[in-house]
Amino acid sequence: MRFQFDQFTGKNVLITGGLGFVGSNLARSLVALGARVTLVDNLDPACGGNRLNIADIADEIDIHIADVRDFSTKTYLVKGKHFLFNLAGRTSHIDSMSDPLEDIDTNCRAQITILESCRKENPEIRVVFASTRQIYGKPERLPVDESHALHPVDVNGINKIAGESYHMLYSRVHGIRVCSLRLTNTYGPGMRIKDARQTFLGIWIRRALEGQAFEIWEGGQRRDFTYIDDCTRAMLLAATSPKAEGDIFNLGGCEVVTLKEVGNMIREIEPLARYQLCSYPPERKSIDIGDYYADFSKIQNRLGWSPQTDLKSGLQKTMEYYRKHLASYM
Repeated sequence: MRFQFDQFTGKNVLITGGLGFVGSNLARSLVALGARVTLVDNLDPACGGNRLNIADIADEIDIHIADVRDFSTKTYLVKGKHFLFNLAGRTSHIDSMSDPLEDIDTNCRAQITILESCRKENPEIRVVFASTRQIYGKPERLPVDESHALHPVDVNGINKIAGESYHMLYSRVHGIRVCSLRLTNTYGPGMRIKDARQTFLGIWIRRALEGQAFEIWEGGQRRDFTYIDDCTRAMLLAATSPKAEGDIFNLGGCEVVTLKEVGNMIREIEPLARYQLCSYPPERKSIDIGDYYADFSKIQNRLGWSPQTDLKSGLQKTMEYYRKHLASYM
């Protein structure tokens, strides 16, 4: 990886949402590549920031506890940076429905504030934005490619469309070099597990390791999953390839599985794990998207990315991590 991504050696990199799951794993990769890394995170309890995520590299990075909505008064964070990985934002679909104004503020206004700081203070910066497959809503066809219509089923999905659209606008109008990656069910060490605000898989893993039954709602829905190492590699490729600028790419996983099959994999890894098949809670059923799996051939053909970690191997690595660190993520 070092030879492939030597463009980062000695470069200044800013990661918003940097103490979260994806940001911290990305920071670790960048430190190993010789980058000078700055993290920004407000440690919002509703999001995934956790200082344990960067405990092993804390002395090698610069950390700012700050809210990206205040970037207009903290433009020094953008100055002199070569790369920005913009991962800050809320991800909870349920929270977005119960508190839509907070979701708008975080996923819309905050993105404009960041982009304006880049336009005014550092228009040469390269930006990778973390978007989501949730913006597609309930698929009309499978697998879902980037030309699929956008029909989000919750406020969070609508606001994520806005955030992505702002980035593409600033690319077209202001010439900022931007790329957007639509992430899908990213999992691995450092993911939020104390609740289902980021992904259902986190709460499944937590309960399995605690010896409690986890709930699978219906179980026949098909999904794909991206292991965190594959996700961070896609981000590094997107940041360094001119072929990515001004464009949008799906990520995906090595295989398509039903939720029940995922539950069975967890039981194979943790013999004490058990699950219950249940009906959807009403508040979840109304925003369920059914089957979803991505067509990632665009990024595969353009940038040479494809997922490398199969789901069972990724689950084994993830559960081994939480066997050691479960209490610190509760």
